[in-house]
Amino acid sequence: MTRPEPTAAPIKDFLSILDLPHGDFSRLLDLAAQVKADRHLGLQAPTAHVLRGRHVAMLFEKPSLRTRSTFEIAVHELGGHTLDLPAQFADGGREPLEDIARNLERWIPALVIRTYAHAKAKAFAAAAPRLHVINALSDQEHPCQALADILTVREHWGTCQGRTIAYVGDGNNVAASLAHAALPLGISLHVASPIGYQLPARVVEDATDRARDGADVRTFVDPLEAVAGVDAIYTDVWTSMGQEVEAAKRRRVFRAYQVNSALMAAAAPGALFMHCLPAHRGEEVTAEVLESPTSVVFDQAENRLHTEKALLVRLLS
Repeated sequence: MTRPEPTAAPIKDFLSILDLPHGDFSRLLDLAAQVKADRHLGLQAPTAHVLRGRHVAMLFEKPSLRTRSTFEIAVHELGGHTLDLPAQFADGGREPLEDIARNLERWIPALVIRTYAHAKAKAFAAAAPRLHVINALSDQEHPCQALADILTVREHWGTCQGRTIAYVGDGNNVAASLAHAALPLGISLHVASPIGYQLPARVVEDATDRARDGADVRTFVDPLEAVAGVDAIYTDVWTSMGQEVEAAKRRRVFRAYQVNSALMAAAAPGALFMHCLPAHRGEEVTAEVLESPTSVVFDQAENRLHTEKALLVRLLS
């Protein structure tokens, strides 16, 4: 007799990859792959009515192309509607964030928030026990990006165990979520950053605690050493939103961390190039690398839609 699959434990919020119980990440990726394959079915897709009659609120302090577009499309393709909240509601000036959350949970099942402060996402989640809060980017983590990243490499590699990604640049929110997502699937991560811009120690510890199949995180200062023989090289902008006053300094500090053809040549043959976008050609990456045949940056962008649809299904159905 075949033993039935265990029912996945309920998840209230998705503020971090760490919110997914062990084993749930792989199941979520499987669901995303299925949702992607079914998209051509339109209203006949199995998930086309999961959110029928329900609204998902969008609260975006930071500008967005990929995150806003894909979440809005995801909600609509699941049969729901989006509620666009003015950005000023995230500053807590007009009324406390906790009161906003307690209002929202009376009307809608979920809030997608893109914010400068991770503490704000946590405040919404803590104040409203019936409201599912999704972190669409904060200063500390970018878990929705990591979902798309890992679905992308899984599509290209098939098996993730034993692979290595080198992240070159600022040890920021994207790098943090990538570490959280890679190690549980057996993918090791090399992070090359200038001194003072390294991945926080707590991120390394949390990722290491969830590692499987011998995967680990290693930190480097020398980017060439970090990328030697790796299966993919990932980078991000040197100056994130909110850091504009540091732009000139960061261009000087990170100059040696540009991903160019010489750096790619130190990786394994056929190594993928990854970027969460938007990209600044001629700064963190050259146009030659970004437009190369092994660049998967637009696969990552597309997969934001499919992984976010799977996440909404997981949280709300």
